[in-house]
This record gives sequence, structure tokens and C-alpha cells, in this order.
Amino acid sequence: MAHLDSEVTEECLREDLKFYFMNPCEKFRARQQIPWKMGLQILKIVMVTTQLVRFGLSNQLVVAFKEENTVAFKHLFLRGYSGVDEDEYSCSVYTQEDTYESIFFAISQFHQLRNLSLGTLGYGENEDNRIGLKVCKQHYKKGTMFPSNETLNIDSDIEIDCIHLDLQTLSKNPQDWKNSSFFRLAFYRLLQVEISFHLKGIDLQTIHSRELPDCYIFQNTIIFDNKAHSGKIKIYFDSDANIEECKDLNISGSIQKNTQYVLVFDAFVIVICLASLILCTRSIVLGLRLRKRFLNFFLEKYKRCVCNADQWEFINRWYILVIISDLMSIIGSILKMEIKAKNLTNYDLCSILLGTSTLFVWVGVIRYLGYFQAYNVLILTMQASLPKVLRFCACAGMIYLGYTFCGWIVLGPYHDKFENLNTVAECLFSLVNGDDMYATFAHIQQKSLLVWLFSRLYLYSFISLFIYMILSLFIAIITDSYDTIKKYQQNGFPVTDLQEFLKECGSKEKCQKESSAFLSCICCLRRNGSDDHLMLIN
Repeated sequence: MAHLDSEVTEECLREDLKFYFMNPCEKFRARQQIPWKMGLQILKIVMVTTQLVRFGLSNQLVVAFKEENTVAFKHLFLRGYSGVDEDEYSCSVYTQEDTYESIFFAISQFHQLRNLSLGTLGYGENEDNRIGLKVCKQHYKKGTMFPSNETLNIDSDIEIDCIHLDLQTLSKNPQDWKNSSFFRLAFYRLLQVEISFHLKGIDLQTIHSRELPDCYIFQNTIIFDNKAHSGKIKIYFDSDANIEECKDLNISGSIQKNTQYVLVFDAFVIVICLASLILCTRSIVLGLRLRKRFLNFFLEKYKRCVCNADQWEFINRWYILVIISDLMSIIGSILKMEIKAKNLTNYDLCSILLGTSTLFVWVGVIRYLGYFQAYNVLILTMQASLPKVLRFCACAGMIYLGYTFCGWIVLGPYHDKFENLNTVAECLFSLVNGDDMYATFAHIQQKSLLVWLFSRLYLYSFISLFIYMILSLFIAIITDSYDTIKKYQQNGFPVTDLQEFLKECGSKEKCQKESSAFLSCICCLRRNGSDDHLMLIN
């Protein structure tokens, strides 16, 4: 009797395992069960992509409004701005007179903004809840300098002096505030002058897209940088735009109704993602329970543990990917609804969540293509080569970092692409992919023959090592994994303990011929009336 119970338990476990590893089509043929998860994922792809496109079009308007205002501000407040930034700064001045003129020009333009600007701009309050300009200067505490005698006496402590110019002060005779002692700059100890002011604006172009307009606060900063004391003062302009809820919106027309439709659509996306999250979480939990049953049975019958590869087969990594994408879609959709209702303005976080979730959703489509042998090659090749590729990249990364640090410290003073670690890493990565090679060689300054010769040795060795050797080995690893998978598909995959157990024939059932491929090897068995007592895992 105990032996009969053991056989029934084994057949029940085998039947559950077979059904668990069936694909949706095989499960449908096995018991006419509609593949709800697959249908839900297809619907989710359409919904999430549509949501992303709509949000992307709306976000484009926000980005365009910010960028166009920044360009307009540079033309308004920077004297002699050509329309093109000089390197990382906007423009520069070389004489004391030009410095004073540039500072006074920015202040005067701010005062006359309403008569000059073409945009819907107004004055905003700064951190001190005051409307106007805040001008601060940084300079060394005291000192004397005689370059002709090579004499320098500087107190390195930095002092910061600030002055606030409100609209009432600016409306007076300009000579009154221009002749102030604050604007008498000692250039030999001056570090920088900073002009900061806040402006408010309304983005009316969203009305054409049937959306509620956004209200902006632009935190503008103009910095005259003289820290190098090289005879050149660099002028930086920075505009940080914050979107805030408009206090009073009174817009007639169909915009309000369109907003409600979008909110309903976003709510429907949340429901779809929540349903997908619940179904995938349920499948993972059932898979873990089934794995525990199989491990206990295998340990009792064969007196040994199941290998790690077989244990990981019960954890469907695609479901984990779907769960992550669902969580990001739900959070992103909630943020999008709040942004649409003008309760929140965090476009960047919402974009990251919705963009990443859509990426994961589309990557998850590969799972369904993997049911076909012709498409399954990509998935199996990536799965087989990934550990080898990661180990190889770890070794190659050490060499790459060595070249990065070396190029930065040696070639940084002589080449624009090697000025900092970030640009060096980007330049070397471009060289590995064969991009902009000649320009990298040609732009090195020939001021030092030793450095010029080193640069040639450095670049030739890096390109030869990474393109001809490391990149070729990288491709060879993937090609080797691909060839191995192709041979397995022709001659059969190595049989694991789990597959061997699934292939065994039950005492009450006929053996059926099964394929050796893991996910497509399991035959669809019609359930008989006498098998209704068996529990199948979906």
C-alpha cells in the first residue's frame, strides 16, 4: 500500500512538473485553458507603449520650452552673446571695461525685461522672498601683488559680499547704483561675480495640444569666473527651471474633458499592470512550492540533492522582469496622473520609470518568440555566453581603466578629449568602436615632442590591443556559445536530473516520445476523467 501511494505521489509530481513547464499554447491544448497571462502581456504592451508616446509628446513640449527660454535669456542678459557657447561656458571678456559693461548690461536688461522680452515672463521672488537682483562677489580677503618683482602677498581666506538691487532701486538714476563702492572690483584678488534672479513664465503652447498649461520659475545665474586670473574671465549662464502648479487657471473649451480622458486611460493602465503583477507573482510562488516538492521527493528517493541549474529552472526570470516593469509602470502612471492634474511636476522621475518599464515590457516579448526554435537561438546564446562575457569584461575592464587613467594624466593638458576622466572613457570607447580615430590622432598638440611620441604609442597600442585582440576574443566567446547551442539543437541538449525525471514513464501511463529541448520538450497530455484528482500548476 505504501509503495502504491509512493507511485501515485510520483506520478502526481511528474504531471505537475510537465504542466508547469508547458508554454501557453500547450497548456491550452492540455485543458482548454485560455492563456490569460499571455493575452494580458500583449494588451499591456499596447497600453504602456501608447501611454509612453503620449507622455513623450507632452514631455517634448516641456523640454523645448525650457531650452528655448534658456537661449532667449542668454541673448537678453549676456552682452555680445554670439548664439553659440564657447566650450563649456557661454562667452568671455578680456578687459576691465568689458567686465563692467557686461555686469551693468545684465542688470539693465533685467530692469527693462517687460519692454524687451517676447515671452510671457514676469519677476519672481528669490530665496529671500524679495523681487530683484542679487549680486555677490567673491575675493581674497586682502593682498598685494607685484608681478614685475615676482612678489605676492595674499590672504587665502575668501570673503563674499552681496548686494540686493530691487526694482525701485533700479528705477532710479543708473549712475547711483553703478557708482556704488560695491562695483569697484579689485581684479587681482577677485574670484568671481555672481548675478542671480528669478523669473516666472507660463507655457501656453500646451493649450494647442489640449493640455493644461504649466507655470515655470526660472532660477537664473550669471557667473563671471576669474579664478584662473589668466586675463580671461569666463561667463557662465545657468537656468534651472522648476515647474509649479498654477494658482488660478480659468480656461474654457475642451481641455478639461481631454484631461479627464487621459486620467481614465492612465488608471486603466494601472489596473492592467496590477493584474499582471498579481498573476506573475502567483506563478512564481507556485513555482517555488513545486520546487520544494521536487527537492524533497528527489532527496527521499535518490538520497541526493538536485543541482543548482535544475533548481533555478523553477524560478522564471521572465516573470521577475515583468514584475519589475509592472511596479515601475504603476508608480510612473501614478506620477503621470499627478503631473497631468498639475499636482506634481517631477517629469524626470516619471520619464525614467515609464521609459524603463516600457523597455522591460518589449524585452519580455522575446520570451514568446523563444517558443519557436528559430528564434530561441538568441535567448539560449545570450544565456550561455553571459557568464563568460561578464568574466571576460571584468579582466578587460582592468586594462581599460589603466589606459583611462594614463591618458587622463599624460594627454589631458594637450588634448580636449582627455581633459577629465569621463571624456577619456568616452573617447576610448569610441575608439574601440572605430569612431573618430583620425581626429583623435590629429588634435594632439605638438608642443612637446616627448608627449607627442607618447600619444602615438598610447593610441596605437590601445587600438591594436582592444580592436584586434580583446574585441575579437569577445566576439569569439559569443560565437563559441552560438556554435554550442546549434550543436545541441541538432544532437540534443545535455539531459539534467529534472529532464530525466520528466522523461520517465509512469506505471499507469504510456511512454510518449519527447523532444530533448527543455522548454519545448514536454508533450501536451489530455487529462482523463480519472486524473481529476491531480493538482496542476499554472
